[in-house]
Amino acid sequence: MTNFRKLGRHAGHRISMLRTLVSQLVKHERIETTVTKAKEVRRLADNMIQLGKEGSLDSARRAAGFVRGDDVLHKIFTELAYRYKDRDGGYTRLLRTRIRVGDAAPMAYIEFIDRENELRQSNPATPQPPQRVPLDPWDKSRLMKQVAPTKEEKVSDSQL
Repeated sequence: MTNFRKLGRHAGHRISMLRTLVSQLVKHERIETTVTKAKEVRRLADNMIQLGKEGSLDSARRAAGFVRGDDVLHKIFTELAYRYKDRDGGYTRLLRTRIRVGDAAPMAYIEFIDRENELRQSNPATPQPPQRVPLDPWDKSRLMKQVAPTKEEKVSDSQL
């Protein structure tokens, strides 16, 4: 948990605020906050989902030391871990919404993807191209000779 944005707060207040935001995101699955806070929450929320997918006692204790509430911890290790078991990362989406009236701060929704009542549907996973069998170096050189003419052939063609 290093290299955070400062967010205009001292360390204790910043960590406490981020813990609360992550817990509320897990609980409600969508929250509206400023863009810079949402970018920090995205990192931490993705880490909590990774801990939930691991499912070990150590990861449960690490997550319990960060999120607030047993109901939030239970949701991470049951519902969210099951929902994202096949996904390698990118569990959250950031959608910019408006400019806040009081201080003109840019606001954004941060939400979990692949859930009901999404603001925007997620794109389907792109299929991976089929694996090509690597060519033997000698076969590769023979194929290159078939495609490109040699220098002697070029010279003989130009003399005609």
